[in-house]
Amino acid sequence: MTAPEPLQCSAKGCHADARWALRWNNPKIHDADRRKIWLACDDHKEHLSTFLGRRGFLRDTIPVDDLP
Repeated sequence: MTAPEPLQCSAKGCHADARWALRWNNPKIHDADRRKIWLACDDHKEHLSTFLGRRGFLRDTIPVDDLP
């Protein structure tokens, strides 16, 4: 059995290991309890959070180790 591949940052062109899960939804098209996830490394966490936050999409941010 092989080890699972590490989760990778969702920022364009970034290949760093993800440390954060940015959970979001677009209330115009998603049910209120649905969560989509973008993954972020430490370097891109703020940028991706700001992008989603400005649109009112960001719901919460947790460490990837806390994902179910």
